[in-house]
Amino acid sequence: MELAGALQLGELAAAFAALPVFPLFDTAYFIVSVLYLKYEPGAVEMSRKSPFASWLCAMLHCFGSYILADLLLGEPPIDYFSNNSSVILATAVWYLIFFCPMNLFYKCVSFLPLKLIFVAMKEVVRVRKIAAGVHHAHHRYHHGWFIMMATGWVKGSGVALMSNFEQLLRGVWKPETNEILHMSFPTKASLYGTILFTLQQTHWLPISEANLIFFFTMFMIVCKVFMTATHSHASPFAPVESFICPVFFGSVSSGHSSHHHNQHGASHEVSHPPPPPAKSKEELNEGTRKRKAKKAE
Repeated sequence: MELAGALQLGELAAAFAALPVFPLFDTAYFIVSVLYLKYEPGAVEMSRKSPFASWLCAMLHCFGSYILADLLLGEPPIDYFSNNSSVILATAVWYLIFFCPMNLFYKCVSFLPLKLIFVAMKEVVRVRKIAAGVHHAHHRYHHGWFIMMATGWVKGSGVALMSNFEQLLRGVWKPETNEILHMSFPTKASLYGTILFTLQQTHWLPISEANLIFFFTMFMIVCKVFMTATHSHASPFAPVESFICPVFFGSVSSGHSSHHHNQHGASHEVSHPPPPPAKSKEELNEGTRKRKAKKAE
């Protein structure tokens, strides 16, 4: 019975891994990506003033991961744009979200129950891209673990790692929003996922690629759908990271607070100099005698 269940699960995972992502899942991926672009401050105004700049930003949101991966592997960064069907589909989604009369298309796809379906479908594409990126890098650099991890990571993170460049296209410069400094959940999950796929590809993880794709996709779907439905930005990795990071990398809070305390104390010392020493009784009596003598004169 257990063997039959395992065989059925393996068959399900294999069928799921072989499921084509174009055009259905890719369409959902493009819809969610362009929706996030429209949520950015000033994106709607920019689409009216400069439609071409808005279109470029939308293409970065849709294909930024392919551009970064091609740059890492020394391939032409515009290579994916030779896929006319995907570019036309992404352009159609961009136009409908930004320029559809009465915002009808935008209102439909941003309706929460429908949006949750698109978010789940986007995670299917994300995990496939991570697996494909690791597999492609493994084919080029058979023993290059870090190259596999870097390629899979940028494939899964999408435009997040190019956010500063994408902001420049919109005329915005916010270096403090660097994704590497402040990683969002998809970026962290892509990093952890690409480590798993690298271990699987190099035969250090005893699991088939189809099973790993299936289970990691289910994990990503559950997390992202829950976070989108509850409008939460808390990372599911936060409890584990708060336990592990202080052990291996130390805690910043104590050093920062003592440094702050030292600075605070130093500022008090500068701003409040010590009071002059009090005069002794003899000095006071001497001063009184001098004043009386001056009056008498």
